[in-house]
Amino acid sequence: MQVLGIDIGGSGIKAAVVEVDTGTLVTDRLRVPTPSPSTPDAVARRVGDLVRELVWSGPAGSTFPAVVHQGIARTAANVDHSWIGTDVAAVLSGAVGSEVTVLNDADAAGLAEMRIGAGRGTHGTVVMLTFGTGIGSGLFVHGVLVPNTEFGHLELRGREVEQMAADAVREREGLTWSKWARRVQRYLRHLEMLLSPDLFILGGGPSKRADQWMNEIDIGTPVRVAELLNNAGIVGVAMAAAEANGDCRNLSLRAEPL
Repeated sequence: MQVLGIDIGGSGIKAAVVEVDTGTLVTDRLRVPTPSPSTPDAVARRVGDLVRELVWSGPAGSTFPAVVHQGIARTAANVDHSWIGTDVAAVLSGAVGSEVTVLNDADAAGLAEMRIGAGRGTHGTVVMLTFGTGIGSGLFVHGVLVPNTEFGHLELRGREVEQMAADAVREREGLTWSKWARRVQRYLRHLEMLLSPDLFILGGGPSKRADQWMNEIDIGTPVRVAELLNNAGIVGVAMAAAEANGDCRNLSLRAEPL
């Protein structure tokens, strides 16, 4: 089965058609900048442009960088605040021309990694972290997703973590990979103390340059780089959409498909 996967972030919107059984992208991955301001109408127009370029008609899923309850955004840390209370699924369905299943961005990335990537076959507690404009998190306990954790907004040393360790902060402050990795390590140790996880999976843009910083991470919990790199969100939300048929209340939240 093929499904359109859309990944909406604070700085970019990506889309590709996914073969959900294998997680393979069967089209090029297209990317456009997230509009500024990133209002619902503006984002919907960019999504519509991607759909037309891919010449797609059929089932679709989209990530969104916020707490998402049954398709409705409850927060908006890295997009325009006019999204709060907005039915994201309805807005994007209008742009795509078919029902769109919506899932928190890091939850979707974690779902893909748990099914076919770095978390495959791992039991216990797994934490997926995505580093981009902000820091997203996906928490899995015995293979079941605990949605909308938003661990990037935890406070550490008097600062919100994503304000000190997001990839956008690394770029903005001109941090070396080594200095950025030390900040990430402090964050991981804080999560270790809170959650005692069995595995961390690190994704987002820096996963493509893991050779530059992974050897700087030294903690007790095993740490793996996301195998799907920056495509995990697209793949995970396509998998969820394939099972939900557009109904956010019927999302599969298990690491193994139903």
